[in-house]
Amino acid sequence: MKTFPNLAFLKTQVGQEIGITPYMTVTQEMINDFAKATQDFQWIHVDVEMAKKYSPFKTPVAHGFLTLALAPKFMSDLFKVETVKMGVNYGANKIRFTSAVPSGSQIRMRASLMEIEEAKPSGLRITMNCIFEIEGQEKPACVAELISMLYE
Repeated sequence: MKTFPNLAFLKTQVGQEIGITPYMTVTQEMINDFAKATQDFQWIHVDVEMAKKYSPFKTPVAHGFLTLALAPKFMSDLFKVETVKMGVNYGANKIRFTSAVPSGSQIRMRASLMEIEEAKPSGLRITMNCIFEIEGQEKPACVAELISMLYE
């Protein structure tokens, strides 16, 4: 994890890769819990037997939005700004789900700081390029430009 002393220092990191998280396993339990939370019970996510029989992956796959929803966890694994008291998701400029994440896959996130804008009072709006990688695959699971607000 990288630690930055303050938002002024974070500004000097624009255009730089912040880092790469450790891998984490996307379990079937996580996928099922996400299905319950979002009421998206499509068989490709939750029905192991149908997936074995009909899916090209031969196992259920994670919801694309489950992969994306791991961004805050991954960002907290990547960096911390010591003076920031609060951070919130602001939105996204672009999101693409480029590859399925089969249940049991190991994924991680690579992030670069693309842009920073002042946000009144006492904050910054940061845009990060986030690439969700699947262990052993060249093609990422998701590529997203995510925007957060950080407040001192």
